[in-house]
Amino acid sequence: MKIAVLAGDGIGPEIIAQALRVLEVLKTEGMPLEFVHAPLGGQAYDQYGHPYPEFTQKICRDADAVLLGAVGGPQYDNLDRPLRPERGLLAIRKDLGLFANLRPAVLYPELANASTLKPEVVSGLDIMIVRELTGDVYFGQPRGMRTNENGEREGFNTMVYAESEVRRIAHVAFDIAMKRGKKLCSVDKANVLETTEFWKEIVIDVAKEYPEVELSHMYVDNAAMQLIRNPKQFDVMVTGNIFGDILSDEASMLTGSIGMLASASLNETKKGLYEPSHGSAPDIAGKNLANPIATVLSTAMMLRYTFDNEVAAARIENAVKKVLAAGCRTGDIFEAGTKKVSCSEMGDQIVAAM
Repeated sequence: MKIAVLAGDGIGPEIIAQALRVLEVLKTEGMPLEFVHAPLGGQAYDQYGHPYPEFTQKICRDADAVLLGAVGGPQYDNLDRPLRPERGLLAIRKDLGLFANLRPAVLYPELANASTLKPEVVSGLDIMIVRELTGDVYFGQPRGMRTNENGEREGFNTMVYAESEVRRIAHVAFDIAMKRGKKLCSVDKANVLETTEFWKEIVIDVAKEYPEVELSHMYVDNAAMQLIRNPKQFDVMVTGNIFGDILSDEASMLTGSIGMLASASLNETKKGLYEPSHGSAPDIAGKNLANPIATVLSTAMMLRYTFDNEVAAARIENAVKKVLAAGCRTGDIFEAGTKKVSCSEMGDQIVAAM
C-alpha cells in the first residue's frame, strides 16, 4: 500500500506528522504501508521552480493514494499565476483524474457548543457533500483577460460540463446515498445557467438507475441558506465544482471548526488524494498549534475508500471520538472546562487511544 506523502506548506508538515504517527501504529501491527515523500505547492516551487514538478508527478502516479497537508502562503502571492502553490493543487487533481471530491461534515456531540449555530440546530449533523472536481468554470476554456471591442479590459471564464462528467459524479453520489440515508439533493442554478440546467437533466436521468434514492433539487443560493437554517434536512448533496467549493466550506463551519473536516478526492479506480479541508494557516505555522484531526480523519477516509479497510478506518475515527470525549481540545475547538493541547499532544492522545 504505497502512499505518496506531500506535506506542503504552512502547517502542512505539522499535521502530516501526526497523521503519519497514526498510520505507523497500523504499520507496526502488520499493515503493509510504504510512505514516499515529495514536495507540492510552495515547497515544490522553492525546490524545483514549479508547484507540481515532474519528480512529484512520478511519485504520485506510482502511488496507490496521496496524503496531502496544505499548500500556499503569502510569500507566493506575487508569483506568476501558473507558478502559485494553488496551481499545483489544480494540476495534481487534473493529472490523477481526481473528479470526485467527498467532503463530510460531521458534528461530534462534544463539539455542539463550538458551532456558531445553536446546538439544537446542528446536533447530530452528518452531511456528505459530493463535489465534481475537474470540470466547470475552474477548468473551462477559453479563459483569461483581454480588451474588448469597446477598448475596455475584461476578465472571462467558461462554465462547461460534458455529459460524461455529470454522469460519473452523479453515480458516485447515488452510490454513497445508497449506503447512507438514501436521500440525495442535487444543487444547481438551472433557472439562470444553461450549464446547470443540463446538469439537472443528466442527474434526473441517472436517478432512474437508483429507484430507492429520494432525489431532490435545490438552487445554490437556497442551498446556502438552508445549510444555515436547517442543515439536518440534508444527507448527501451533489453539485458542480464552483458551487461545491463554496457550500462545502460553509458546511464545514457548522461543525465548529474547519480543522475537524477531512476530505477525499477520487478517480475512477478509487485512487485518491486525501487532505484536510482547511488551508495552510501561515499565521500559526511552526507554532505547534494546529488541529491535526482533519488530517488524521483523512487517513481514515483513505483506508475506507482506496484500500477498502472499514475496520481500520473506524478504528481511527473511534480513537478521535475517545480523545474528544476525554476533553482534549486544540485551540480552535477549545472551550471552558476542556483541556487545551498542542498539535503534537493531540497526536499523542490519538495514538494512545489507538
